[in-house]
Amino acid sequence: MQYGDIRRDLESMLPGRSAEEGKDSRRGMLRMALGIGAGLGYAAAAGPVMAQTAIATPADGLAAGRIHYEVGGFAVPAYHAMPDKKADLPVVLVVSEIFGVHEYIADVCRRLARAGYLAIAPDLFARQGDPASYTEMARLMSEVVARVPDAQAMADLDGAVQWAAAHGGDGARLGITGFCWGGRITWLYAAHGAARAGVAWYGRLEGEKTALQPAHPVDLVPQLKAPVLGLYGGQDGGIPVASVERMRERLRHGPAAAKASEFVIYPEAGHAFHADYRPSYREQAAQDGWQRMLAWLHRHGVS
Repeated sequence: MQYGDIRRDLESMLPGRSAEEGKDSRRGMLRMALGIGAGLGYAAAAGPVMAQTAIATPADGLAAGRIHYEVGGFAVPAYHAMPDKKADLPVVLVVSEIFGVHEYIADVCRRLARAGYLAIAPDLFARQGDPASYTEMARLMSEVVARVPDAQAMADLDGAVQWAAAHGGDGARLGITGFCWGGRITWLYAAHGAARAGVAWYGRLEGEKTALQPAHPVDLVPQLKAPVLGLYGGQDGGIPVASVERMRERLRHGPAAAKASEFVIYPEAGHAFHADYRPSYREQAAQDGWQRMLAWLHRHGVS
């Protein structure tokens, strides 16, 4: 990830200003920090935590919590949630934003569990650093996020699938979804792994190539093995609609999984419109995208 990509990602994550953005922010910040132990990362500094919109999904009736699994001798931490005492569950990998596996991502897992999935969110930054220890986004991006090799992320996701298959999940019914940084990773995994379907929330599609990130979604269209639903904001400052349209054109000329992929653009939404704990949240787009995601996973045989 080069400087230009870091700058664009930083710009896309800058929150909009809101008359409500200070309301209950300290209480919300404390509530989030007391979540699953991964902390807020730079999310608290990227914008005030919006306690009045943050969704809290209870864990009653679920088996949920932090686990570890081994990949290449490293214990990868993750959060998982699933219906309690159930077996042969469809599996969804959940890939976080740059802020890591904090309470918002854990809640997404619990929402998916309540929809009948075994959801698992691995901490794909664990080898490089702890996002919760950073108070400057530029440093977080350059010292942690940009140092995660795509190959490492793919291997850690494969490990999560193996863990899920050994703990009540059906690895043959596999989906993946991710947000922002995780949206890009979703596209990559759809070209790499055994997923039946992916849902990418505002993941970057193009960029400069490096040794650690040798290809981007637009480059991997010919290798797509699973159809991807892309959910994007028409007002996203870091991922312009023109980038989405270039990707859409590439998909038209790709293999079957590429041709089956689709985009939904929410004209009034910006970046991170699903992040209900931040001022960027747009309820209508977020709820519509969630329902489309569930329908997409069902349509492609995950559920």
